[in-house]
Amino acid sequence: MEIRMAKIEDLPKLTEIYNYEVVHGISTLDLHAKTVEDRKEWFYAHNINNHPLYVAVIDDEVVGYCSLSPYREKEAYRTTVEISIYVDIHHRGKHVATELMEFIVDWAIKDPSTYNIVSVITSGNQASVRLHEKFNFIFAGRIPNVGMKFNEFLSIDNYYRIVK
Repeated sequence: MEIRMAKIEDLPKLTEIYNYEVVHGISTLDLHAKTVEDRKEWFYAHNINNHPLYVAVIDDEVVGYCSLSPYREKEAYRTTVEISIYVDIHHRGKHVATELMEFIVDWAIKDPSTYNIVSVITSGNQASVRLHEKFNFIFAGRIPNVGMKFNEFLSIDNYYRIVK
């Protein structure tokens, strides 16, 4: 597996991977599938400062991605980033998420402008919880019933890892 910086040509596959979770999963609380056009702003907001976007590639196919995004828009939060990792449904259980997590955490450790990585995980997403705990993220609390998807209230669990 190769991990490389995302290219604009990857955006259709990144959108497909994300949309699977929009339609079928709880990894995102978005309710409506995105178009490639919708995702362009998100794409171009990465790969600058401490907000990279990388893809995992197997046999010339993008099978997952990881990103670090601004935690909040206020300037004082600039050293804190929010992590996202998404893997194509057909490549789950093959250590793609683990390799992406290792790569992006190492990247953050080496980046002088990143101090804290946070993650907001929908409660009940045990695979994501296990992945974050494997990489020493610390549980920082649950906010109950913040969203509704699939006709049920969902809570979020907050995790963080200080990298400096």
